[in-house]
Amino acid sequence: MTQQYAVQSSTRGDTLADILERVLDKGVVIAGDIKVSIADVELLTIQIRLVICSVDKAKEMGMDWWVNNPAFCSGARQQLDSGTEERLARLEAASNVE
Repeated sequence: MTQQYAVQSSTRGDTLADILERVLDKGVVIAGDIKVSIADVELLTIQIRLVICSVDKAKEMGMDWWVNNPAFCSGARQQLDSGTEERLARLEAASNVE
């Protein structure tokens, strides 16, 4: 006697793209604390906060740290470059006076 089993498949076919879209739309927060202590003396504390979401969702939550970061924004890089040039000019002027 041979037993036959029917293969059941899920009727809901979430693809990786669907899951990623849902995560980016809603956002995911992962938080954790690591503490290293010996004899009740805390030697090290590491706090980890990870937020995974879309840029639009991050702005909605009030996170926009990349706006003024020169590594991520050309406008911030230009501000940094012009500020550096002004500083160099001041330093050169100060060194020429002496």
